[in-house]
Amino acid sequence: MMSEFKAFAMKGNVMGMADGIVIGVAFGKIIGSLVKVIIMPPIGVAPDGVDFNDLGVILQAAQGEAAAV
Repeated sequence: MMSEFKAFAMKGNVMGMADGIVIGVAFGKIIGSLVKVIIMPPIGVAPDGVDFNDLGVILQAAQGEAAAV
């Protein structure tokens, strides 16, 4: 069974999928950082200095110590 799985994994389909996942995760981190550091600060300054880090909507009353946002 292990030899069959190894043959399947080495065909290229699984290796290509693994490459795609790694590239996708890295791209997601880069875009997230770009939005957080470069794009959002100027947008927050434009409408009278809004700070997006503490911006949230309370959906229901909190049940413990933390707020439900």
